[in-house]
Amino acid sequence: MKPFYKNLAVWLMISLAMVFLFNMFSHPKQARETITYSDFLASVEHGDVLEVTIQGDHIYGNYENGRAFKTFSPQDPELINILRQRGVRISAKPKDESPWYVTILISWFPMVLLIAVWIFFMRQMQAGGGRAMSFGRSRARLLPEQAKGITFEDVAGIPESKEELQEIIEFLKDPKKFTRLGGRIPKGVLLVGAPGTGKTLLARAIAGEAGVPFFSISGSDFVEMFVGVGAARVRDLFIQGKKHAPCIIFIDEIDAVGRHRGAGLGGGHDEREQTLNQLLVEMDGFESNEGVILISATNRPDVLDPALLRPGRFDRQVVVPIPDVRGREAILKVHTRRTPLAGDVDLSILARGTPGFTGADIENMVNEAALIAARYNKDVIEMSDFEQAKDKVMMGTERKSLIISDVERKSTAYHEAGHALVAKLLPGTDPIHKVTIIPRGRSLGLTQQLPLDEKHTYTKKYLLNNLAVLLGGRVAEELVFGDYTTGAGNDLEKATEIARKMVCDWGMSEELGPLTYGKREEQIFLGKEMTRYKEYSEETAVKIDAEIKKLVMESYNKTKDVLTKHINTLHALATALLEKETLDGKAIDDIIEGVVTPLRKPEVKSPTPHEAGKASPREDTGETS
Repeated sequence: MKPFYKNLAVWLMISLAMVFLFNMFSHPKQARETITYSDFLASVEHGDVLEVTIQGDHIYGNYENGRAFKTFSPQDPELINILRQRGVRISAKPKDESPWYVTILISWFPMVLLIAVWIFFMRQMQAGGGRAMSFGRSRARLLPEQAKGITFEDVAGIPESKEELQEIIEFLKDPKKFTRLGGRIPKGVLLVGAPGTGKTLLARAIAGEAGVPFFSISGSDFVEMFVGVGAARVRDLFIQGKKHAPCIIFIDEIDAVGRHRGAGLGGGHDEREQTLNQLLVEMDGFESNEGVILISATNRPDVLDPALLRPGRFDRQVVVPIPDVRGREAILKVHTRRTPLAGDVDLSILARGTPGFTGADIENMVNEAALIAARYNKDVIEMSDFEQAKDKVMMGTERKSLIISDVERKSTAYHEAGHALVAKLLPGTDPIHKVTIIPRGRSLGLTQQLPLDEKHTYTKKYLLNNLAVLLGGRVAEELVFGDYTTGAGNDLEKATEIARKMVCDWGMSEELGPLTYGKREEQIFLGKEMTRYKEYSEETAVKIDAEIKKLVMESYNKTKDVLTKHINTLHALATALLEKETLDGKAIDDIIEGVVTPLRKPEVKSPTPHEAGKASPREDTGETS
């Protein structure tokens, strides 16, 4: 018998027993003596009967001495007169035609329904393996040994983070190595990093390497609708940890319970703050929790309460960064270990072409490449599959069904050719990797640059050249068609943002000098919503707007001069794009150097206002990273 039906049968038997007992004891009936009708009449004649109740053919009564009796009455028309003559009190009830079980069911149906509802709610509270009324029990899961399959060998791209955590593992395995010099075990480690960088993967690797009990729980498992549940679960969590010490407790997304106290609009959340207070006490209070290490992960360390981050609670903050080019290549090797690769696959090129990708993004790209190769029944994954997967992850799926007019197609080709040509001719820009006019996602085309190395700081010259590349598409449309389209909207937005940061944040304006203007402050309760406070006069604001416009217009004029001098090369690139739809860096170099001669110059036709307004915004950029 399945557990569900077994439990159902048990609860049903308990319910019926409760109904029977309640029915039996709630209306206790006096024991009645069954007598013959002749004896009944004789007792009436002698005046021994006090009262009777006639119900159909049955007579129930009591003697003068209090004893009860019952008898069966034939159809005797003289009975009522005899009883009245002897002064017997007479009661009458209608004949009960319903069976006894129907009467019980009707009488006790509300009680049965109430019991059924009570059983349902008890079963709901027992969901998840807990017992009834166990609200305060921690929902932390003790990871079984067979689930600890991931080790530090499966984590790549973040060597410094691994090194810090390996020290924690060594402390648990051999604490005397550290305590002999007066050191103490860290009480807490906070993993900080952007989404997808591998914080939870690191925690799973710790579970595989530690060789000690590993409890896992989410920050959202603490606070529920019942007051005091969160604090009770925190207490129970650390009680379990002490029983299994030395052990590791991992709280994922701790910002769900550890937010800054008093950060709510109009007052704090008392229940969440009570839970946080209990967590603070358990981590570093009067009672010591020796051997219990708390590891937490968050991508919002800025919203955590300062008391939670101080030494003695979270002694270490381990930053899990977005991997650099070497880290991305190492992550690619990890995710392609069990994947058959073709001989033309170069992981170093893929690593260079995915700047800003996290470990989760790279894993998704490898999976997409495998699906693409399987779709074409290939035995191995080729470089072209990885390129398609990378484009799909970055820009979305190809929109082959999108109907584009010849005018829009030519406009897109010249727009992308303008980006590519400016990036090729200006010194210090990132090399062009690919130019395409195949629509993907929300964009009608793309110009992708491939940085030679990772950049952590940017020079003013590099930023000005980047502005010029962003404006290349708009300038090309103006020179060739004598008109503008909405395709450059995203480029102009990015160019304006870069120019504003150069003036207000990076002090790159000669007119305003090396100063920053405006202060960004974050409202913790509102998440990532930022507010810039003006700490300057209206006169300075006018100068800031003028400097931003000056930077953009100077880059615009420089771009216009470059494309005007090389207008023939612009036509050649646009023609090649219209013919082949996609050009790689080598093909662009060949066209610029004049090695490949385009078939013919495309016929230039200015888009009509109706067609220009119908075009989807080209969300392309000179730098996809």
